[in-house]
Amino acid sequence: MSNELSPTVIIIVATILLLQSIYLFLDARKRNHNYWLWGIVGLIQAPMPTLFYLVFIRKIFRKRAE
Repeated sequence: MSNELSPTVIIIVATILLLQSIYLFLDARKRNHNYWLWGIVGLIQAPMPTLFYLVFIRKIFRKRAE
């Protein structure tokens, strides 16, 4: 049994990481957060950088002002 990854799996993983990185870069640039940092961090692993960005930087769970 071979331990090598198939080219299809590599392409899928690379696509996911690239799309995540592009999203983080563009959204961080729009909101004036260290966009180069988020773009690079998005290339490292998925989905933790996106979750971290949404929870701690964008604060999506903060209470709405009433």
